Amino acid sequence: MAVVALDHLVLTVKNIDQTCSFYVSVLGMHEVTFGANRKALAFGSQKINLHEYGHEFEPKANLPTPGSADLCFVWASSLTEFIERLQDLGVPILAGPVARTGALGAIQSVYIRDPDENLIEVSVYELQ
Repeated sequence: MAVVALDHLVLTVKNIDQTCSFYVSVLGMHEVTFGANRKALAFGSQKINLHEYGHEFEPKANLPTPGSADLCFVWASSLTEFIERLQDLGVPILAGPVARTGALGAIQSVYIRDPDENLIEVSVYELQ
């Protein structure tokens, strides 16, 4: 037996509304409300549960801190389209496009930051 997939992860943020707005408008995720008015961001078959800094749900990470995540997402279409989207939204690009290696092989990536300064890598797999 072994782990087969990532179901969800938790991101600790300063402002849940700002975080939802960013991930929905920039990355095309879907805001989800669940449980006792908790918020998450859904994409594909995964989600990111959001905890507000100082008001985290138990159990939680030992040191939950906004801005400590480094996440890579796979973009559904061309990286050029994603870059144009960033330009239209006024989101600065930190680096890229650059060649990297993803879980399944060669990718091209662009790096940006979310409202909490988490490093967000958005990638497209290269054709093999």
